[in-house]
Amino acid sequence: MSKTKLNSIGRWIVSCGRFFLQCLSAFRSPTAPRRLGPAGERAAARFLQQLGYRILARSHRQRLGEIDLIALDGDCLVFVEVKTWSSGDDGDPSLAVDRRKQERLSRAALVYLKRRGLLEQQCRFDVVSIVWPAGQGCRPTIRHFPSAFEAVGHGQFFR
Repeated sequence: MSKTKLNSIGRWIVSCGRFFLQCLSAFRSPTAPRRLGPAGERAAARFLQQLGYRILARSHRQRLGEIDLIALDGDCLVFVEVKTWSSGDDGDPSLAVDRRKQERLSRAALVYLKRRGLLEQQCRFDVVSIVWPAGQGCRPTIRHFPSAFEAVGHGQFFR
């Protein structure tokens, strides 16, 4: 094989390698699909802490569902749903917190309160909406909706 042909093959391999590394870097960014949710929850926690909230729990999982963040705002216990999208093209991520999601969050919050003997505790449901575009150096746009909805469902906790 000639030296010229080897050089052209080498350049082709290098260019393919660069393309491959660019593809991999997309998966390493904080906005990669698998990491977008947890990165958004961390950003939301930092945002709420800057507002004076005290974060009590993150990604609280139980049989009835998951609560992204549980925080204290003064004397009020706050259950926070965080929605993070890589684009705002389909509207605000908070729109994804539909009635069904509200019911699941309400049930999970009720279990949390019952297990800790906090049924008399003042509480509310907030939503934090984050649009985090892909690319290095892109900063997320964070919107906070305090008291975004009331508890939804049946029983003593619900209206």
